[in-house]
Amino acid sequence: MSQLKMVDTTIERPVANFHKSVWGEYFLSYTPELTEISSQEKVEVEELKEKVRQMLVETPDNSTQKLFLIDAIERLGVGYHFENEIKTSIQNIFDEHKQNKNEDDDNFYVVALRFRLVRQQRHYTSSDVFKRFTNNDGTFEETLTKDVLGLLSLYEAAHLRVHEEEILEEALTFTFNNLKSMVPKLSNSLKIQVSEALIKSIHQNVPRVAARKYIYIYENIESHNDLLLKFAKLDFHILQKVYQRELSEVTRWWKDLDCVNNYPFARDKLVECYFWATGVYFRPEQRFARRVITKLICIITITDDLYDAWATYDELVPFTAAIERCDISSMDSISPYMRPLYQVFLDYFDEMEEELTKRGIADYVRYAKIEASKWTKSYLKEAEWLRDGIIPKCEEYKRNSIISVSNQMILITCLIVAEEFISKETFEWMLNESLVLPASSLINRFKDDIIGHAHEQQREHGASFIECYMKEYGALEQEALAEAWRQIANAWKDINTEYLRATHVPTFVLDPALNLSRLVDILQKDDFTDSRWFLKDVIAMLFADSVNRTFDHQNEFEENNGSKT
Repeated sequence: MSQLKMVDTTIERPVANFHKSVWGEYFLSYTPELTEISSQEKVEVEELKEKVRQMLVETPDNSTQKLFLIDAIERLGVGYHFENEIKTSIQNIFDEHKQNKNEDDDNFYVVALRFRLVRQQRHYTSSDVFKRFTNNDGTFEETLTKDVLGLLSLYEAAHLRVHEEEILEEALTFTFNNLKSMVPKLSNSLKIQVSEALIKSIHQNVPRVAARKYIYIYENIESHNDLLLKFAKLDFHILQKVYQRELSEVTRWWKDLDCVNNYPFARDKLVECYFWATGVYFRPEQRFARRVITKLICIITITDDLYDAWATYDELVPFTAAIERCDISSMDSISPYMRPLYQVFLDYFDEMEEELTKRGIADYVRYAKIEASKWTKSYLKEAEWLRDGIIPKCEEYKRNSIISVSNQMILITCLIVAEEFISKETFEWMLNESLVLPASSLINRFKDDIIGHAHEQQREHGASFIECYMKEYGALEQEALAEAWRQIANAWKDINTEYLRATHVPTFVLDPALNLSRLVDILQKDDFTDSRWFLKDVIAMLFADSVNRTFDHQNEFEENNGSKT
């Protein structure tokens, strides 16, 4: 019998009206036999990889062809196979450019491409390289509007801007407005490239989503390299099989939890949670990390709905205290219907500790438990504000809400379960000194507030940043939304700054924060809560559909109206 039947039915609860799971048990059909990678596929992908590696090594670093090749490899989603080769080449390109003026420095497209690739590799290169393309008043020359690929290249480069780079702020406005006005007049192949970029830039897109879409775009570029395209498609197909097998496994775990009976008040979002996990860690060897993160985000979703859409404040106080203690002895202190969820918490930490013991870092679990306690306490504070009818000041709201959005807990867990060893000193730096953690959390919180604002007004719900700003400053809703977008843009600059500044920190430590920001940033509407449309299509594209399937880019562009951050 469901523990929920033991709940006090005399209490009026602010239950939300969430839709049923989009996917149900769909991925249970992907058996180990169906998802097995054949011997032929293994041999072929290795042969193709070595041919691409040879092509990459043999192309001179001081040639524009090398820039084009690196860009194509990275955008097709296979750059992870050639990290050392790409790192060495970009270092050589950076050093060469610092010492000598390149012959192609007047080539608008090449200058912007080189700038983006170099900054992506965490080298600071000055945005002054674009001054040669501006007028005396700082605006960009109108003649540049004739170069569509050049505009597109500058648009992508501008998303790696840091604070006080006015020329890149101008570049973003200039390129966005011109590219948007051009879309209806472009040839089909170019129209798709521009439309996709205006929906989401390379830098702010989820890597696997961007790769899948670029495979289709690249195939329709006349000058594409057949060998590289074949390798990218096969690699995507093999990774898709890995994901399908893992989805089948976690679907069994989810089914065993009996969520429909134990948590009928909560969103059923297993597959969406797995998508989040692949957005952070997509490589085949990162299986354990994906499993842990998927389970964590499922737990977060249920707990979020418990605090938000079902439990009373008096029920939440002992539950929050029990999470802090994180011990089976606390089970009797909480309401009976909460006990299955509490057991899931305990099992989750036990599984993590068991794996980390094998690695000799079992004590790292305490970081995860500390973050879980901070997170539920922040939820309780929001429940207290709702109970007392309080709309806090913006700064007080931000301090609490960047914890309650759960980004910090997810990020710390990502580092705990990473394949690479991360020292305690690095954990302390991330928690206490880094720019990426608070910036990523703010992006997640404010984007969540923006896309959830309309949905959450339909039921009793705590104030978002939008309501807090409107009350504190007597502002209109549109002014509050504009301020939220402004702070999101600044947070992206903080992330970009950290990649250039924190050179003592390995890139794999910073990447989870960047990827978590990308995940929430691709959502245009309330897509995690209502995942029947945009998110459903993205998930199908990554985990179900053949890599050879086409899709309607123009329709997606029109739906999103080319919105930019």
